[in-house]
Amino acid sequence: KSVPTGWAQVDSYVESDAFDHQFHSFQRDKVALAPDGALVEGDRKLVTLGGAKKKGADGLADPDYVDRERVRQNVMKRRRRAEAAGQEKQEDGKERPPKTYPVEDRRMGLPVPRNDFGNEVEETVEFHGVRKTPNALGRTFMDPPPGVKSARDRGGYASFIPNRLIHTWEGHEKGVSTIKFFPRTGHLLLSASMDQTVKLWDVHHKRNLLLTYKGHGKSVRDICFSNDGRKFLSASYDRTTKLWDTETGKFISKFSNRAIPYCVRFNPDEDKQNEFLTGCSDKQIVQYDVRTPEGMVQVYNQHLGAVNTVTFVDENRRFISSSDDKTLRVWEWGIPVVIKYISDPEMHSMPASAVHPTKRFVCFQSFDNRIVTYESSNKFRMEKSKNFRGHLCAGYACGITFAPDGKWLCSGDSTGQLVFWQWNSHRLLRVLRAHKGVCIDCEWNPAEPSRVASCGWDGLIKYWD
Repeated sequence: KSVPTGWAQVDSYVESDAFDHQFHSFQRDKVALAPDGALVEGDRKLVTLGGAKKKGADGLADPDYVDRERVRQNVMKRRRRAEAAGQEKQEDGKERPPKTYPVEDRRMGLPVPRNDFGNEVEETVEFHGVRKTPNALGRTFMDPPPGVKSARDRGGYASFIPNRLIHTWEGHEKGVSTIKFFPRTGHLLLSASMDQTVKLWDVHHKRNLLLTYKGHGKSVRDICFSNDGRKFLSASYDRTTKLWDTETGKFISKFSNRAIPYCVRFNPDEDKQNEFLTGCSDKQIVQYDVRTPEGMVQVYNQHLGAVNTVTFVDENRRFISSSDDKTLRVWEWGIPVVIKYISDPEMHSMPASAVHPTKRFVCFQSFDNRIVTYESSNKFRMEKSKNFRGHLCAGYACGITFAPDGKWLCSGDSTGQLVFWQWNSHRLLRVLRAHKGVCIDCEWNPAEPSRVASCGWDGLIKYWD
């Protein structure tokens, strides 16, 4: 069979060493032995190696020169790198620390980094003018003020859309990532920030800063209260999730699978308050138990991208996860098998979620500048009629929240606005200019149905009525 580069025989097997020997012989002397033993001669090279500028007497590239040139170029590259490293060392007279790279896959077995300087971070708490011991009545700042009950416990309540700013909390040195009200009563507010701290604020009395929890080496991504509010979890970009005592500020335990935890959620069941889930950057959802020495008890591994949200549905027997792979997956608690896979070519990544107070629907913030709604049970179908538009959130994980009675839906957006919709009519009703920059999260007070807290990358937390 004739080919452009010479004569080739079909169905012939040649050992790799023999082929290399004959190939270089043909390159050098234009003579080689075919697999059947015949002598093959040619008047040109089979190939011309790229990068060669020197040519032989026949006008073709000299293979020996090509090899020498490549070796010389590699030596020069190494020499230039060594000279550049020496110049950096001479500028400040100090040794450069070895460069570390982020660990995106826990299977690489590299150590979990602490902070930007490689120093170990100690877990501490700072009290800001708050009593560490109970008062004469045996009450602490953790106890709700007399008469304060959740909106659902009171009954006969009605929620309204806020229209004015009543307070601003200042204290974080960098942007605020997320906020959470104290469960049921909402008399305390917990905030996580990019300044590596978590802070606890008073909502009902002086509205001052109560405690600062320090123990993370990088920005805190997410936080979650237990059902009674006595403990909370903090997930950070330093690849750790830590459990804290809310009242004393005591650090209880640390959990890590060497990946970044993007979200963290306690199991809402009262008998499972020792278990929680984290959605991680290594495409896994990890289930932990605080009672076990190692913590990790189950891994849900089906996503093809980083896990952004974990939402409990169907009386907490199941949960829905969203991911950067632009899919939703429904899981049974404790069983690492997907029972429902939701995917569509028009779907986008969904970095935030919220459950409607009736527990019948789940809303997701979508990167195509809308909020989409799905059923929270049965077939988990998408409610195409319940799409909420009018805000800008593409590229930002802006949080969403419902009023306690489910009449209103609220979301932040990338321009710093706080946007409100009516649930039944899907109409956009009000837009408040809340922050300078991104309004990254918002939270409806569970005990005061007309008040909403918002936070942004300007480092402020604002309270609206």
